[in-house]
Amino acid sequence: MTHISLADAVGDGPARWSAVIAGFRSRAAALADEFAIAVPPYDVLPSSLFDADFVPSARLNVELFFRYATDGVEPTEDDTRPLVERAVKLVRDGMPLEEVLANYRIGIDFFWSQVVPSLAPGDYPMLPELGARLTTYSGLVIARIAIALVEDARQPRWDLLEQNEIAAALLAGRDPSEWVRDPGATLAQAYLVAVVRQGESPPGTLTGLRYRIGNLPGAFLHRDRGGWTALIPQRSGDHTDPARALAARLALREGLPHPRLWLGVAAAATHAAIPDAYAEATIVAETARCLDRPDVICRRQDMMFEYAIATTGTALPSLAALLDPLDEHPLLGHTLDAYVANQFNHNATARTLYIHRNTVTYRLTRITDLTGYDPQDPAGISTLMAARVARALLEKSFRT
Repeated sequence: MTHISLADAVGDGPARWSAVIAGFRSRAAALADEFAIAVPPYDVLPSSLFDADFVPSARLNVELFFRYATDGVEPTEDDTRPLVERAVKLVRDGMPLEEVLANYRIGIDFFWSQVVPSLAPGDYPMLPELGARLTTYSGLVIARIAIALVEDARQPRWDLLEQNEIAAALLAGRDPSEWVRDPGATLAQAYLVAVVRQGESPPGTLTGLRYRIGNLPGAFLHRDRGGWTALIPQRSGDHTDPARALAARLALREGLPHPRLWLGVAAAATHAAIPDAYAEATIVAETARCLDRPDVICRRQDMMFEYAIATTGTALPSLAALLDPLDEHPLLGHTLDAYVANQFNHNATARTLYIHRNTVTYRLTRITDLTGYDPQDPAGISTLMAARVARALLEKSFRT
């Protein structure tokens, strides 16, 4: 079979191909750089991609593939080593192999579906060759990942298996003793349970946090369906303020930009208390993520109102729907937000919105008329505030 180069597939030859591939590369790189969780077009991607620090790997894949597509030289093992090592690390951390490989395929499909529509009709003849090279590239990387995982599986990894299974057992309230293979090993009696939930965090942030937690003596890391959970042995006094204790253990510095991830933390005094602490910390972390809380490490005691709303279960949609009458009146919704932010002070709300105090009163009355709840009445404003929290949770896909 005669091989047709990419340049030959384009009517105007190499110069035309170079221009087209540059446009492709620019579009793909922008997709990686502008990545934002739960925002179109990225909302079609599985959450486990985000949990695994998707962006750095996406950027490297874009660089390697378009270099290969341009010159036809396959990337070396050193080139793809970061991609392979990341996949091995994810499997070691508890992500199923089928999910790792499926996410790789989904990522490729996503970029292809977003980039190909940018082609001009005259460039369509290059698609078969471009697709063939993409198939070759992805097959090469996946094969190297598979080989590395097979080799890794042949190594004695009881320590990693034990850690994952011990953590899973403790979080589920099961006896972890069958997984403790070292006769001299002892588990801590009390743990800080920290649940990690990620927002639009900078590349590498989650990996760095996992590394810090993994280096804490006696700590366990476990991947759950929404992110990651850590079990960290308690020290004396940690239970009085688990958030401060965890911040000190992780050496989190104040004054830095928010990392766009949140840790919900709860203290478990015994192994039997771990499942309840896990459930509490999960709700705290998810609520903090959805409400964009300013604190990185959060505890239930500091967000009791929001926590209560988050635990309403099936009532959450009904509560959020109380604000539906305001959807066609954005000024009223904006006024309600400002009124709450200004501690229900009419004058402060007026200054914030650059309107007269009487206008604030009029808008609050209109909110009463439309929703049936008076923001100037304690019961009314409490209900409306609860509805605001419920709506924010649902809009950010709250999950436990």
